[in-house]
Amino acid sequence: MNAVLGRGTCGGHLTLLFTVEDTSEDTMYQGSLGAGICLEDGIEAVARGKKGDFGLNVRFLSGSGNKQMYRQILDLLADEISIFKEYAWDIAIKMSLPASHGFGMSAAGAISSAIAFQRALGLPHEESLRRAYRNAHEVERINSTGLGDVTALAYGGVELRIKPGSPFSGMKLENGPGIAKSWSGKTQLVLAWRSNPGRHTSEYIDNTEWKSLISNAGNTEMEKLTEGEWNESRWNELLDSATNFSDNSKLSSDASRAELMEKGTKAVNQTGFNGDVSVMFCMLGESLVILPTKLDNNLSLDRLLPELEKQGLESMISEIGR
Repeated sequence: MNAVLGRGTCGGHLTLLFTVEDTSEDTMYQGSLGAGICLEDGIEAVARGKKGDFGLNVRFLSGSGNKQMYRQILDLLADEISIFKEYAWDIAIKMSLPASHGFGMSAAGAISSAIAFQRALGLPHEESLRRAYRNAHEVERINSTGLGDVTALAYGGVELRIKPGSPFSGMKLENGPGIAKSWSGKTQLVLAWRSNPGRHTSEYIDNTEWKSLISNAGNTEMEKLTEGEWNESRWNELLDSATNFSDNSKLSSDASRAELMEKGTKAVNQTGFNGDVSVMFCMLGESLVILPTKLDNNLSLDRLLPELEKQGLESMISEIGR
């Protein structure tokens, strides 16, 4: 029998501010409130299945990641839909952003692979998308690799997460409990990061003291952001809230993170962009996003890349995802 093939893609996501909502014993209700930006760049997954003994071989064509996560995704699909167990699987992963740097690559990998596996077997499109988001959210919570990335990616654009949890749940793949608002546009941005990542996300979100600091700071900003319509007019308010959250949560006071901000700010000053852009932390990685202060600015942000390299940082141009 010929092999079955399926392809899935998913952009990354960076969090600007958030809370930790993990008290429920049901992973579908765990997550976060907060705000962030979905990215065009992320992960492409191509799944190949051939009749045989059930299992999965994971290959990274670029980048690297947690192979076990992709096996967890396939196991969840196989537990629900038995035909998956009739195939020996191979999945090839192509990453355009690094893992463990605050770009939501675990969520993007889980979503894109779940889509690829289901497309290989020709499952219905909308049903497959909903199942991919639900299963990705569950794996994220099991592994403590993320809180709200999956819900953010289900909505796209510049999102405001107003209810925690998975965007889809239950055997009927109904909406919620996670809910967000979003808007989108073709605004460019710069991502910058260190070659070697710092702390793992779980070191923050599983720590009682950090959870309290983060959630208190996040809730304060969410009270402001949830008032009124969520659209492009809130851009500068979002940037201000992200800065407040970074300071009040104490996440910006980590020595390594403070040094990272200094490097990013120096690169901005060297290129004369100060005032035209804002330098923000991507939570919870040791990475930065450099955003225009005005959405309609046609800035030549690529001028920042060589200056960031001089500061010892890797970087790339991306844009707000749809």
